[in-house]
Amino acid sequence: MDTSLSLRKRLKWHLGVFAAIVTTLPVLLLPAPVAVALGGTAGSLAFRLLGKVRRNTVTNIRNALPALQSMEGWDPAAGTPEEIARRTFVNLGRTAVEIIKLCYGQGQGLVEGTELRGMEHYLRAKERGKGVIFITGHCDNWEIVAHAFGSHSDGMAVVARRQKYEPLTKLLERLRNRHGNSIIYADGAARQIFFRLRKNGAIGLLMDQAVHPGEGELVEFLGKKAWTTTMPALLAAKTGAALVPGFGRREGNRHVLEFFPEIAPDPAGDPIATTRLLNRAIEAYIVRHPDQWLWVYNRWKRVPAEQ
Repeated sequence: MDTSLSLRKRLKWHLGVFAAIVTTLPVLLLPAPVAVALGGTAGSLAFRLLGKVRRNTVTNIRNALPALQSMEGWDPAAGTPEEIARRTFVNLGRTAVEIIKLCYGQGQGLVEGTELRGMEHYLRAKERGKGVIFITGHCDNWEIVAHAFGSHSDGMAVVARRQKYEPLTKLLERLRNRHGNSIIYADGAARQIFFRLRKNGAIGLLMDQAVHPGEGELVEFLGKKAWTTTMPALLAAKTGAALVPGFGRREGNRHVLEFFPEIAPDPAGDPIATTRLLNRAIEAYIVRHPDQWLWVYNRWKRVPAEQ
């Protein structure tokens, strides 16, 4: 029974991959600006058609809105939760097309056209010789800006989870290993991370994913507690590595990757207090660019209602 189920799942994945290849081929025939614009149109259409995803996205934004409105940098012109959600879908449509271009080797112009700002913060942190941990999230097109850093600078190792479908894991691995970057899988990552930090290398951590209980702590994020990894805080305390926030954003037809000043860990060494500071850095990005964060993802899943 289990073997049969596994075979059915694999067959569904293979069929899904085949369908994806067929449907994405037209993207390859169009110039990047045209394809990306059509991707935005497709995202807007998906907003209308994918009712359940749309409702969940709007709910996530609505629940976080009181916290956003209380933060410095909030612009009331950002609009209603529905308007923010629609623009989020548009951005995701553009992002999907850009990643397709990247997968087929047609994304070099997008990578080279990405501007890096605030590099002095990274270079200053690197001078300490203890390694650098980039704190980031699923913002803008996180794949493109990671490639841009590898192309314009020293490269980094991105900590990621394996996909349930092994061929997809391999595809993402080939994609992320370009431009001087590499990938470290979260299962059994500690040794590789410590080795890279000892060599004064850079590690990229997407901190805005809900970890399982036991893998992190409940830490406030956009007004509610969320299961959050404390790995960056623990690593910084143990190795002396610098915690440097860095986020991508879309400006017109190009991307910008901006780094910010290093975040000093909690003086008392409390990893939860340090993690709270790191969450604040992600919130500071979201409040200024609310439609470029991954609202379709439930950041607060597995949290008891009373929290």
